[in-house]
Amino acid sequence: MSIYTHTQTIPLFPLGTTLFPDGIMLLKIFEVRYLDMVKQCVREGSGFGVVTLNGGDEVRMPGQEVSFNSVGTYARIKEFDPVQPSLFMIQCHGEQRFRVKTSETKRNGLIVADVDFIEDDAFMEVPEDLKMTSTVLGKVIQSFKEQGAALGKELPFSKPYRFNECGWVANRWCELLQLSPGQKQFFLEQESPRLRLDLIHELLEEMGVYKAVK
Repeated sequence: MSIYTHTQTIPLFPLGTTLFPDGIMLLKIFEVRYLDMVKQCVREGSGFGVVTLNGGDEVRMPGQEVSFNSVGTYARIKEFDPVQPSLFMIQCHGEQRFRVKTSETKRNGLIVADVDFIEDDAFMEVPEDLKMTSTVLGKVIQSFKEQGAALGKELPFSKPYRFNECGWVANRWCELLQLSPGQKQFFLEQESPRLRLDLIHELLEEMGVYKAVK
């Protein structure tokens, strides 16, 4: 049985971070290639693919080649603020994951790719032996709301909270923990939400998060 749902051609936005399904990402857009991309997305109600860089810079440099991971997340623009003609502030929401098949760089530097979209995580109830991941996540979210709000910070995801879902809980931990881009990419690529949460559970134990959050 294929894990892919459909194939589509989409613009890519290589970044030094990783977007997860149901995650929120705030972006400041100022390069011409991305200003044009965002205007088209807003006009058509379409999105773009966020992929994690593994070589090169986010901002285009003359003669520099960039490389990126093949699995990314489709982002749809939820808030659009054209601060200036050459500066947009956008808020994106992560949707479905995809795998890049082929890509090409247009003359303006925008990368366009043919991608296979990956099926959404199957619903898997958080098992009893992993309930701590969900319980502690709830406490962290509550603490963040109380303390982060005072500092003007926001969570990198929004309601509805699905504390009973392996995939959702694992993805939220990936956003909250101080992980390297490589580690985040590793978790993004895990097909099994149960395995992803198992690995997060082990990591939380190693990092002493359970003991720190009471």
